[in-house]
Amino acid sequence: MSTLARQDTRPELALRSELHSRGMRYRVQVVVPGNKRRRMDIAFTKVEVAVFVDGCFWHGCPAHGTRPATNREWWDWKIQRNKDRDEDTNRLLAEHGWQVVRVWEHEPAEEAAVRIQQVVEARRRPS
Repeated sequence: MSTLARQDTRPELALRSELHSRGMRYRVQVVVPGNKRRRMDIAFTKVEVAVFVDGCFWHGCPAHGTRPATNREWWDWKIQRNKDRDEDTNRLLAEHGWQVVRVWEHEPAEEAAVRIQQVVEARRRPS
């Protein structure tokens, strides 16, 4: 598992490319406030919008998540732990005023970019 890509995955690169083509500028691998061991996949720092591209297997996608047949109990524990960490990260970011957008790896980059762009633009507008 340690050899698996944790950043710059194909879905993440596709999304970043789509966001960039829309003129959106962002930072990558920004530290989550309140937990220096966690990082945002994509961050719009000026408007405090964090984007995470979650893998269907590792984060338990309800539509595409699968579990190996062997050692099923351990995999259930592992994936639940990932989901719990995601929830904790969302909570930490919310406490610091950030809005979180989570994208599944199977989502088309164009659709995800539209959703992200709407969130970013809404946060740019004065309230």
